[in-house]
Amino acid sequence: MTHTAPSTDTLRSLFACKAWANEELFAALADVDAVAHAAELRSAIRILNHVHVVDRIFQAHLEGKPHRYEATNTQETPTLAALAADVKAVDAWYRSYVETLPRLALSERVRFVFTDGDVGLMSREEILLHVVTHGGYHRGAAGQVMRAASAAPPRDLYTRFLHLAEPERRQ
Repeated sequence: MTHTAPSTDTLRSLFACKAWANEELFAALADVDAVAHAAELRSAIRILNHVHVVDRIFQAHLEGKPHRYEATNTQETPTLAALAADVKAVDAWYRSYVETLPRLALSERVRFVFTDGDVGLMSREEILLHVVTHGGYHRGAAGQVMRAASAAPPRDLYTRFLHLAEPERRQ
């Protein structure tokens, strides 16, 4: 099987989309009635905190540094505002990382240990694509929780992002 790496331009676009989708989702969650839908809001925050923790774990793997996590979520549940700020900072880190990462570095393999103690080996490209797809999967789950709270989740679509970021694509 022949494997062709995505261009770094594609990775830049995917991480810009991830940051945009996260901002839209956190803004929509801020509009959910926190008293009437406390359980749903907590559930959405727990889901998104899991994504954030996994993003931080893989950030550490990419940097070759240890991380402080023993699991893929934290015992305590952050506030929505605190989590939104933390996610924004990590999204900025990933955007900067893919902006400066040389294309040849994408195939470099990174050894690490998962939080369950199993060893892992992934290329930088595989890690980055995991971070993007993992986040998209769980934003969708958080969107379904929003529906349970009678709130419409944002349309988290790569095509929508591309056309908003580059309106000339619609001409």
